[in-house]
Amino acid sequence: MAKIAKGIVYFGFLLIILGIILCTKDTVYIYIDKYFSPEKYVKLDEKNEYYRDVDFDFVQNTNSFAPKIRQDILNIYYTVINSGANSFTFYCTKEYPNCTKDVQNIANDQELLSDINNYVHPYNGFSHIETEFDSIGRVTINIVHNYTPEEIAEINQKVDNLSLQLINKNDSTYNNIRRVHDYIINHSKYDVARANYNDTTYKSDNAYGPLFQGMAVCGGYTDLMQLFLEKMNVPNYRVSSDKHVWNAVYV
Repeated sequence: MAKIAKGIVYFGFLLIILGIILCTKDTVYIYIDKYFSPEKYVKLDEKNEYYRDVDFDFVQNTNSFAPKIRQDILNIYYTVINSGANSFTFYCTKEYPNCTKDVQNIANDQELLSDINNYVHPYNGFSHIETEFDSIGRVTINIVHNYTPEEIAEINQKVDNLSLQLINKNDSTYNNIRRVHDYIINHSKYDVARANYNDTTYKSDNAYGPLFQGMAVCGGYTDLMQLFLEKMNVPNYRVSSDKHVWNAVYV
């Protein structure tokens, strides 16, 4: 009798567990699907105030993080950098067998990544970017940004104050750009030591250098100019070669 009673208890527990599974089967299926097909559930919900809702022929913002072709990977990199994220993970799909290889090639192409970086707001641009990937197709992009929150606060305050002096809403866009350009040139000089010897005494490679230290290389000039262009709502982005960078401005 004791064995029969114990068997009834076990059978009862089994029915309870089966009932729970049947009642929550949709949830169970979702968790199973997430484990075996995680790429379906990847989203990038957080975008900071410096996100640019702008697409280009070269790269476009995307809401799809399950790449099927190489261009999809480029678009993911652009969207993630453009959002201001510090880290982001997506997954290669089974329908794209060369995905991991293409990710590796893109991750190792610093010139290509720099080109993508040129299209985002300076505050979302990276000073360093690394990509991790594994055999199951999980890809993680890690970004070190070029500006600290403290630097951004300082720069914004000074740019706001200078904009009141340099930008006249009743004047032409050309003249406003020229005044800003002249101010930057007349209040800073080229950091030869950094350019020639990688001397990092000054933060001349970003907007902080010319704005607060009076020293700049081309990266500092273009970043600072870009911040003023954003104030003027002038469409712009950076254009670079292996030796120089410029502002491309739509006037």
